[in-house]
Amino acid sequence: MFLTTTKRILKSGMFSFWRNGFVSLSSVLIMMVTLFVIGSIIFLGAILDSTLAEIRDKVDINVYFVTSAGEEDILTIKNALENLPEAKQVVYVSRDQALEEFREKHKDDQFTIQALEELDDNPLGAALNIKAKEPSQYEGIAKFLQSENILSKEGTPIVDKINYFQNKTAIDKLTQIIDSAETLGFILTFVLIIISILITFNTIRLVIYISRDEISVMRLVGASGSYIRGPFVVSGTIYGLVAALLTLIIFYPVTFWLGGVTQRFFIGLNIFEYYLGNFFQISLIIVSAGIIIGAVSSYLAVMRYLNK
Repeated sequence: MFLTTTKRILKSGMFSFWRNGFVSLSSVLIMMVTLFVIGSIIFLGAILDSTLAEIRDKVDINVYFVTSAGEEDILTIKNALENLPEAKQVVYVSRDQALEEFREKHKDDQFTIQALEELDDNPLGAALNIKAKEPSQYEGIAKFLQSENILSKEGTPIVDKINYFQNKTAIDKLTQIIDSAETLGFILTFVLIIISILITFNTIRLVIYISRDEISVMRLVGASGSYIRGPFVVSGTIYGLVAALLTLIIFYPVTFWLGGVTQRFFIGLNIFEYYLGNFFQISLIIVSAGIIIGAVSSYLAVMRYLNK
């Protein structure tokens, strides 16, 4: 009996989808807009994450040592910093490497290069380049370096300068921008999804209104609520599935066209390559969202009609 009822519901739902061709087309198009918004949010999130990750990677602080600092003492400090939970990466720059980088940076400044050649010794000290996991954690690292009275084995201070305090304003502003962007992205995503679901819900209510006479007859002959709801839920599921497949097809030329643009303007992220590389995950999200929105919207819409 259960299998017979289920088959009838499925058959009735599919028949309703094809019978109400124009309304079904309208519902599918509306749901495509909904799913396109959800897909666009996924791509915007990827662009935002890539951009913020690149910005985070460009932020660092440097610890500059006096020229007399021993390499063993510097490496001891490097190991202590690497053990901090806030530290993502600590890179040691030797005096010779610092001099080589200085020469490369000022290779077109003949006056500076000539003045450097006249010196008997390398005037640059070694340094540690420190990257934190989050920009907000640089202050903790700087405080650690200050709290540790960094001395050599002979008891002489070996740190010349920590540039965090010169960059503090820029780092704090970047932290605020990142936090605000993430919060805004979450709010925008939530609002757009709610609006899309409401539009879909009202569209499916139109389908139910068209079938009001059929529903009334079914109620009069004693059909159960689940039997009445079933075909509309099946139709809603088909709307979502068809809309999801069409949306995934449309995303291919759209992302292909936008791929070069996003790569040039958003720090190297090619949205087309991202779409192909994450096609399975994106497809799963779009198809699942389409089926769930279609089925739930249909269920709620017919429930509201039956409760009148």
